[in-house]
Amino acid sequence: MAFEKVTREENYSEWYNQLVYNADLAEHSAVKGCMVIKPHGYAIWENMQAVLDKMFKDTGHSNAYFPLFVPKSLFEKEEKNAEGFAKECAVVTHYRLKADPNKPGSLMADPDSKLTEELVVRPTSEAIIWNTYKNWIQSYRDLPILINQWANVVRWEMRTRLFLRTAEFLWQEGHTAHATREEALEETTKMLDVYATFAEEFMAIPVIKGVKTENERFAGAVETYCIEGMMQDGKALQMGTSHFLGQNFAKAFDVTFQNKEGKIESVWATSWGVSTRLMGALIMVHSDDEGLVIPPKLAPIHVVLVPIYRKDEERIAVIEKMDEIAASLKAVGLKVKVDDRDTHKPGYKFAEWEQKGIPVRLALGPRDLAQNSIELARRDLKTKEVVSIEGLESRIQDMLDDIQSSLYNKAKQFMESRTYSVNTWEEFVDVLENKQGFAYAHWDGTGETETKIKEMTKATIRCIPLDNTLEAGTCILSGAPSTQRVLFAKSY
Repeated sequence: MAFEKVTREENYSEWYNQLVYNADLAEHSAVKGCMVIKPHGYAIWENMQAVLDKMFKDTGHSNAYFPLFVPKSLFEKEEKNAEGFAKECAVVTHYRLKADPNKPGSLMADPDSKLTEELVVRPTSEAIIWNTYKNWIQSYRDLPILINQWANVVRWEMRTRLFLRTAEFLWQEGHTAHATREEALEETTKMLDVYATFAEEFMAIPVIKGVKTENERFAGAVETYCIEGMMQDGKALQMGTSHFLGQNFAKAFDVTFQNKEGKIESVWATSWGVSTRLMGALIMVHSDDEGLVIPPKLAPIHVVLVPIYRKDEERIAVIEKMDEIAASLKAVGLKVKVDDRDTHKPGYKFAEWEQKGIPVRLALGPRDLAQNSIELARRDLKTKEVVSIEGLESRIQDMLDDIQSSLYNKAKQFMESRTYSVNTWEEFVDVLENKQGFAYAHWDGTGETETKIKEMTKATIRCIPLDNTLEAGTCILSGAPSTQRVLFAKSY
């Protein structure tokens, strides 16, 4: 698909859409609101999965899988959760099609195949999982249960954007069961820390850890913790959540256990998740007007090698040397691609790999071959230099480490430069409308004021930061007393 190029400054939303297409990450599908994740995009997601999966297992969790369909009666058991997701649910009512007698060549739902109970296509899995846990838990000896699943979910969104908000998306969801409140709370914050570590150390995105207000809390949770990142347009993106569910789901599904003293108690629960929305975060935090920029720790290819030649005899010698270099780079653990396609010229290849965000590019021609040198290009800074082939492995490894840390530092400096403490309504509006960033402001703690601010500015309380210090002040809207600042921003 061809586009007239748009920059971030001209139209940030359109820039994002173009980048997703041009970098070959994803595209819209025949199913309205759903996306096709293309191989390059899926390869990045697979790397995210691999890192997170190891982090989950290193903290004692195991993977399992639960059904896509949830009987409506189960879905309704935890009322707040059901109410919270009701408007987004897809529902299966029949299990068979038949020829439509009124429209030749068309099919219709077979009236004789109507389900005795409708099935909700999972928007989240608490209901089906806690109905299952009821059969697994009788005693404190059965606890804790530390389960994660990698799955797809369906939330029937009316306004969609690739990776950020689609009717179907991929994610992981952890669901754990515990004997005590303290243990469940410890799990909730532990997994929040896992997400923050992943975001900062692998995605190179600084995040703010905090707790959601009651208005923004996950439906059915006692507390919702989150990590929030700043995109290049100054908006916030919720990148992960970890929920302390208390005993709400255990009571709804009658999940009890006999404690060490022989008393029957309800189980304590958590759930936590991140999704392919992380792909949107990676794009919006690091990329530029030339295309995607991938942090090396998540790159499906670290180094692409492009041969330059005019004659067949040059081609043979250049590619032979490139294959030798590629082998030496692979030997030190780097992911390498030799682009030896003879259907495209070097300039086309340079532009393609730049759009796809590959961290390092090497170009080798006959002259380089004669001088035992090679052109080394760095994607994030868009710099080029000619270097010796000797010692190339360590040079590239050092460069990849520097790219990773540089991307994080750049994103952190940007977030800090767009973060403001405000004391008046006028300052608050100025940050949101003109400075376009995060606003730390006093709030009176009421849902009514929070809703009014959202209606007036489209900004929400992203979180109450966990590292907050108490500070007396007055609410920017109501003027009522406040004990601390909270983080406001417009968001995706």
